[in-house]
Amino acid sequence: MVLLAAAVCTKAGKALVSRQFVEMTRTRVEGLLAAFPKLMNTGKQHTFVETESVRYVYQPLEKLYMVLVTTKNSNILEDLETLRLFSRVIPEYCRVLEESEISEHCFDLIFAFDEIVALGYRENVNLAQIRTFTEMDSHEEKVFRAVRETQEREAKAEMRRKAKELQQARRDAERGKKAPGFGGFGSSAVVGGTAIITDTLVEAEKPKPSPVPARSSGPSKALKLGARGKEVDDFVDKLKSEGENIILPSTGKRPSEASKSLPTPVNTESVHLRVEEKITLTCGRDGGLQNMEVLGMITLRVTDEKSGRIRLLINNDDKRGVQLQTHPNVDKKLFTAESLIGLKNPDKSFPLNNDVGVLKWRLQTTDEALIPLTINCWPSESGSGCDVNIEYELQEESLELNDVVISIPIPSGVGAPVIGDLDGEYRHDGRRNVLEWYLPVVDVKNKTGSLEFSIAGQPNDFFPVNVSFVSKGNYCDIQVTKVSQVDGNSPVRYSTETSFLVDKYEIL
Repeated sequence: MVLLAAAVCTKAGKALVSRQFVEMTRTRVEGLLAAFPKLMNTGKQHTFVETESVRYVYQPLEKLYMVLVTTKNSNILEDLETLRLFSRVIPEYCRVLEESEISEHCFDLIFAFDEIVALGYRENVNLAQIRTFTEMDSHEEKVFRAVRETQEREAKAEMRRKAKELQQARRDAERGKKAPGFGGFGSSAVVGGTAIITDTLVEAEKPKPSPVPARSSGPSKALKLGARGKEVDDFVDKLKSEGENIILPSTGKRPSEASKSLPTPVNTESVHLRVEEKITLTCGRDGGLQNMEVLGMITLRVTDEKSGRIRLLINNDDKRGVQLQTHPNVDKKLFTAESLIGLKNPDKSFPLNNDVGVLKWRLQTTDEALIPLTINCWPSESGSGCDVNIEYELQEESLELNDVVISIPIPSGVGAPVIGDLDGEYRHDGRRNVLEWYLPVVDVKNKTGSLEFSIAGQPNDFFPVNVSFVSKGNYCDIQVTKVSQVDGNSPVRYSTETSFLVDKYEIL
């Protein structure tokens, strides 16, 4: 057969999508489709209609028509088989058979049409093959990206190692002697198969600026780079008055980015401890905890030689079944008997100016009662789309969560959601198709809250829901209560930095 064109048109003959497989002008295509509805006789059921030059083979699709324009000498049986395949392809890309949906996915349909017909003749393909061809999923591309990401991670690790070596060499040169060695202590540790990197990238020392010769103090009309003029302020104020969410360079972070890290403390003692925990959690939308894992580590940093030979008293009041593990250079018998972190060789001191992981722990459970923050997302279909109710509840009342961001996916191409009841703030990101619900603080005084909104879509469109937060209190009740010298057991001043972060928190 020779297929001239395949088109989706309205009942009045208006072309929504048309793909020509031979050379035809736009005027001729629009003329053929405009004449098509006038050729059909009302009251009779047919699958084709003919003129002196062409044959129309068509199938109704609710308020639309799927039309194939062929030559009169083509095989009508093959035409009907091709028409059925075209009609099955359209629902694969369009959820509703309406003009707006067809126009939105017009290029997807054209690509699929090209897989069915080439140069006017049908290809030997089925629906599954068309779906595979249009997805263009490449295993080689995935392997290439995975290799490239691995290379980037290795390069960053090498960069951190080189920076630390340069910094240590510079300090050794200033002191005129080498710093005391401490073999065996790495700056990273693996907890339950997950690597927690505690390296800090040391910036190279910046060169001192050379003095600038004095210039005349007269008036200057030169442009000042980085200065915000009055016109910029007026323009920003105007955008804010129209409801736009403006992020100025001075702030630099969206609400979703604010919860990735906590500010580094300014004042630290010569013995500084960092207690860090990360949580990975996966829940089902209908309830049920699929997996929850909390990884924790105590990192020690000593900056004074006098405080190198010390011991840490650990207070473990956690009753959830946490698995503890000390560093290989730490005296395990001392820790088991007296809960003290000290070196196997008490004559050695901890390394100076280096982050050392001395104790790590792991908690893995499927007990729903241990979920720190529960999220209940309840979408229900309505006449115009979906009404979504989402609420949170803080189960671990001892925690204070800051910068909580609950991200709900939004269907594309349906506009902004209509917000009803709301606790906190929200932000609709149209480019990423996500609604971000932002809560500055969630604690025992603000342990529950809800958000309601309406938007076109189906219940499955609003999952998975992702949550991020930070906290200055840890989840497992493990703390350092005292730091003392090995000789004399005299107390040592120390500072502590505690953080509880989200690695992955997802409701599927």
